[in-house]
Amino acid sequence: MNEPSPGLDGKLALITGGAHRIGAAIAEVLHRAGMDLVIHYRRSRAGAEGLRERLQRQRPESVRLVQGDLLETDRLPQLVAACHDWRGRLDLLVNNASSFYPTPLEEVDESQWDDLMGTNLKAPFFLARAAAPLLRASAGSIVNLVDIHADRPKKGFPVYSMAKAGNAMMVKALARELGPQVRVNGVAPGAILWPEQGMEEDERERILARTPLERAGTPADIARTVLFLARDADYISGQIIAVDGGRSTQH
Repeated sequence: MNEPSPGLDGKLALITGGAHRIGAAIAEVLHRAGMDLVIHYRRSRAGAEGLRERLQRQRPESVRLVQGDLLETDRLPQLVAACHDWRGRLDLLVNNASSFYPTPLEEVDESQWDDLMGTNLKAPFFLARAAAPLLRASAGSIVNLVDIHADRPKKGFPVYSMAKAGNAMMVKALARELGPQVRVNGVAPGAILWPEQGMEEDERERILARTPLERAGTPADIARTVLFLARDADYISGQIIAVDGGRSTQH
């Protein structure tokens, strides 16, 4: 029996770190599917405004921007309040924002620890808690951007890997805490976009050689998976989908 997918027209998503890269791709796919968006950014104001302009040419008054530092935990409820004040609802929270950089064991300091744990673990948790009442009211969902390195740590990135491992457990724990009204799932990207600070060509080749599909993915691959979890996966909760070309099957 084929039942139509529930529509997303008139529903609202909050996306953290949505101004560029994977966050912007998620915004574009959800917007195309009919959702209105509250897009959070920290420093990428020009990117956020450009994305809003592009999307609102397609559908006027469908995007709002909110600026904020996710490490300021006491201000996280303001992001949720922006959704309530604008549309009176929230249907989807996408915890996408993330710091990512190496922290060799001998060099890591507390500021790096606080930043990586804060953006990848603490902020998504407290933002989910703040969003819970609106999400319960709409029978909404949460999608966290996790990482394949939550299961298999990346050498030289111990703090990031630990933070993402906590994020993965958060998906499962919040699925228990927020059910039955709210579904909570995750997406774990593999080689989608290379790091902004650059990566040597031979390292890229080694990564792709360990990937059964032998190619990098695209932000659209992640965005379509987020859309699936938000719109089409009504009986999926507490799960993390690896979008990695099969890389997580390699040992």
